[in-house]
Amino acid sequence: MNANVNPLKNIPDTNVRHMVLQILAWMWCICFGMMVGSIQAFGISLFAHAIILAAIVITVATFELAKSKPSFFLDKKYHTPSRSRSIWVDGKRVDLPAHDKGGEHD
Repeated sequence: MNANVNPLKNIPDTNVRHMVLQILAWMWCICFGMMVGSIQAFGISLFAHAIILAAIVITVATFELAKSKPSFFLDKKYHTPSRSRSIWVDGKRVDLPAHDKGGEHD
């Protein structure tokens, strides 16, 4: 089912090629479920295919995002505006500098 090897390679748009391949995959899930004669087998096959395809889509999307916009994964804003900007040391309040991101328990 490699769209770069089978006759679907003649479809110029990769998205359309992928959608056609998905429709064929679902068709074979339905045929297998009917062949076995069990709606349970069909349901299990449908669910398993959906999980595997979702995992593939998430992985490809993550790889593409990392390739095109790697800065997305950088943690530039660790603190939120509502986070405390001071800590208590020996019963005295110590204000943190404005550029200090603070810690988990500040």
